[in-house]
Amino acid sequence: MRLLDILQMNVSYERCVGCELITSDGRRILDFNSGYCVHNAGHNHPGIKAALRAELDGDGPAMLQSNVSDLAGELAARLCERAGGGLTKVFFGSSGSEGVETVIKFARAHTGRAAMLSAEGGFHGLTCGALSLMSDRFWKDGFGPLLPDVELVTFGDLDQLSARLASRRFAALVIEPIQVEGGLRIPSRDYLQQARELCRRYGTLFVLDEVQTAFYRTGPFLAAHHFGVEPDMVVLAKALSGGLIPVGAVLMSDAICNSVYSSFRRAIVHTSTYSENALAMRAGLASLDALESERLGERAARLGDYFRSRLSERLSGFEMIRDVRGVGMLAGIEFQAPKRLRLRVPFQAFARIHPAMFGQVLVMRLFRDHGMLTQICGNNFMVLKVAPPLIVSEAQLDEFVAAIGAIVELLHGGGGFWSEALGLARRVIGSI
Repeated sequence: MRLLDILQMNVSYERCVGCELITSDGRRILDFNSGYCVHNAGHNHPGIKAALRAELDGDGPAMLQSNVSDLAGELAARLCERAGGGLTKVFFGSSGSEGVETVIKFARAHTGRAAMLSAEGGFHGLTCGALSLMSDRFWKDGFGPLLPDVELVTFGDLDQLSARLASRRFAALVIEPIQVEGGLRIPSRDYLQQARELCRRYGTLFVLDEVQTAFYRTGPFLAAHHFGVEPDMVVLAKALSGGLIPVGAVLMSDAICNSVYSSFRRAIVHTSTYSENALAMRAGLASLDALESERLGERAARLGDYFRSRLSERLSGFEMIRDVRGVGMLAGIEFQAPKRLRLRVPFQAFARIHPAMFGQVLVMRLFRDHGMLTQICGNNFMVLKVAPPLIVSEAQLDEFVAAIGAIVELLHGGGGFWSEALGLARRVIGSI
């Protein structure tokens, strides 16, 4: 609450529909964060709401835990069909973090190995196992020893990956096809394909964390489909829920599933209280219906290209803009330290206070002055992540382009932006 107060973003919302958030004082905010890629179909999608109402009104078995859920079977079949490859079984949970924990256990059970491998800069969740797979000390400090026998490789470095995998120690390589919180880092097609082949060669499971990139966010159902790779396991969550009911899923092969549930005695060796509850399963089915009936993947690909083209055009020529990149309706605007002395001095001063200070001033100014809700990447504070709902209109995208253009002009103009940043820095220091 104190952080939101400092950023002048602690407001009360009364109505959220599509891309628009209406505050209690009547302000209209455009959501260009989507709850960290939860609201792919938009806020409070009418079809998803109607499906949940009908499920509640039916008085069916919401959560018995002693029956085979038809809804879970239907949702699992649809997820596996869309994911393709050898993915034929699904374990349902309530979050992406829970999915990563499931991956760690299942990979160890299947391979008989304990060690895990992941990539520097990745983000996999904030439970202890998921934290163990991450490199950034910010998320890990103060929580004591995490999982032993976890190693990290440089994202995109095939030679390093090959050398590690050749030890045949690792149960799984857990990696994001696109490092979203790492700064919208998009690897080459060859990197992921070769990583997949190396894992196969050395008996390591190739696991993709698609918590933020799945459900047509980048165009196809999975970001993996851009690269032509078939993972052994996939972690899904966020947009599967429609933003209304927590639900996550881990997709896997028959062989991996059977290595865990290998006998009657082990039939309940890994489970979760709310894993197949009827509302979560109905939300997942309704979310797929909404995304597919409205062809939002095609829309994300088409309007995403338009959006990045407009951003690149508007932001070209500014010395603090390093890159505009992304895929589908997932974009990153990367900033860099200025060269001119009159800009470099205040930039470095605020960087010394906290490395995220510059990015948070951007977020604050976009929100307060232009009614745009965004956020910087969690593992790269110099990249502004832009991820609106897939139903966003061309006119709303143009509004964002105009807003970020005005902010970038302001920060290059000197005084106004940096004096605001100084005020924020003073409030931060005063609150510690």
